[in-house]
Amino acid sequence: MRVHGWRSKLSMNHPTLWQVSLHTTPEAEDAALEALTAELGTPASSYTDVETGVVLVSAYLEARPASLPQSLRAIRARLLAARHAGLNIGPARPAVRRLRRENWAESWKRHFKSLSIGGQLLLKPSWVRRKPRPGQQVIVLDPGLSFGTGHHATTAFCLREVVRFCGRGGGACLDIGTGSGILAIAAAKLGAHPVDAFDFDPESVRVARANARRNRVANKLRLTQADLTRQPMKPKRAYDLVCANLIASLLLQERDKIIRRVAPTGTLVLAGILQTEFGKVQSAFAAAGMELVRRRDEKEWASGAFRRR
Repeated sequence: MRVHGWRSKLSMNHPTLWQVSLHTTPEAEDAALEALTAELGTPASSYTDVETGVVLVSAYLEARPASLPQSLRAIRARLLAARHAGLNIGPARPAVRRLRRENWAESWKRHFKSLSIGGQLLLKPSWVRRKPRPGQQVIVLDPGLSFGTGHHATTAFCLREVVRFCGRGGGACLDIGTGSGILAIAAAKLGAHPVDAFDFDPESVRVARANARRNRVANKLRLTQADLTRQPMKPKRAYDLVCANLIASLLLQERDKIIRRVAPTGTLVLAGILQTEFGKVQSAFAAAGMELVRRRDEKEWASGAFRRR
C-alpha cells in the first residue's frame, strides 16, 4: 500500500465516506496518486493486486462536494495527458461510490493479512490472532495510517535486508523516508543500535512514533521530522545500514547525500523504483562508487542492495 502526499485526517466516527477510485498500471501509479491527491485535496492511496498487477488508486471524502464532477474530469484529463506523454495508464476512469464506515474498515481487513519475513519477523494487523513461531519478532501495524505495511514489494525487500543485516550482528541503521516507521521498528526489534529514522511529513512522524510505542521500541529508536533535500551534505555520523525507499528522481537528486551516510563497510538499500528506471539509478550510484550486490524485481518494481567497491 502506498500513500501520496500528506496523511489523511478522516474522522473514523463519520458514518459514511465517499470513495473516488480508478484502476491503472504500476507504471502510472504515481501519476494517478498525484492526480487524485491534487484534484480532491485529500491523500490518495494505492493497492496492487499481486496476481493481476492491476493497481487500485483510491481517495476518501467525508462529504460529496458539488465540485466533484469537475474534479473527476480534471483527474481524467491529467491521466490522458500522461498517456499522450507515453505512459501506459490502463483504463484509469475515476468512479465514485458511497461507503458506510464499517464497510470501509472491513475492506482493509480483506486485503491485509499477516506476513512472515525470513522467519524472523511476523507482520500482522491488530485483528489477526496468528501467533509467532519461536524466536520470531512480531510487529503489529494496521494499514491506512501511513505508507509502509510490508505488503508492497519495495517495503518487503527492505525488510528482508533488515533481517539479513541484523542476522550478521546488526549495527547502526538509518531509515530515510520512514513513513509508518516499519523498517526502523523492525531494525530495533531485531537488535540494531542505534536506529535513526526521519520523514519530511510531520503526520507521518507522529504515526511512526505511535507505531513504535505500540510495538514497545520507542526507547530504542529516534524518529525525527526532516527533509532530505534540506539535510547537510556532510552527516554527523555514518550508518552500517541505510534504507532509502524513495522515488527514483529523489534518489538521483540526493545521491551523494545518501551515499555519505553509508559507513565504509555498510550496505545501502534503494527501493521504490520502477524497473524501467532502475538502470538509471544503478548507473548513477555505480558512478559514485556503489556496487549492486543484490536485486529483486517484482511486477513493475525493482529494489537493490549496494556496497562500496
